[in-house]
Amino acid sequence: MNEPPLPTPTHSVPTEPYAPELARVELAAERGPIVWVPDAYGRMVPMPKDLAPPPTPRPEPRDLTPLPLLDPIAQRFMGAGIGGGALAAGVGYGVGEALNAIAGAGSGALVWVALAVLAWRAPVRAVAGGRGSTVNIRKAVIKRSQFHG
Repeated sequence: MNEPPLPTPTHSVPTEPYAPELARVELAAERGPIVWVPDAYGRMVPMPKDLAPPPTPRPEPRDLTPLPLLDPIAQRFMGAGIGGGALAAGVGYGVGEALNAIAGAGSGALVWVALAVLAWRAPVRAVAGGRGSTVNIRKAVIKRSQFHG
């Protein structure tokens, strides 16, 4: 029988024995230190230390000693007579607040006075539930029964 010829390869067959490519060897001492920094998505990625952004400076500790209840400089101003204008402004503000409170209480009290007057002027029979009057109710029921016949 006649066998078909074998297909010819389309790629070149190396005639020499296979030799791997030479890779560059990088030693850890030559590379330098590596730091891990967060990327834009929050993942930690390695980066050479000389290319990394500078670390954020540590904030200075705060002074947490309690402040005086009243300002000592303001107390000196009031004692020296300089704070007379400030005192007058404070008194004026207090008087304004008192007048606002009086006006608000007056309008609220006016509502209660109006309700008291309406209750006093209401008829006794409306309040008593109608016991003093007579009401006649007439109801007529007419029923007609018709049968089919």
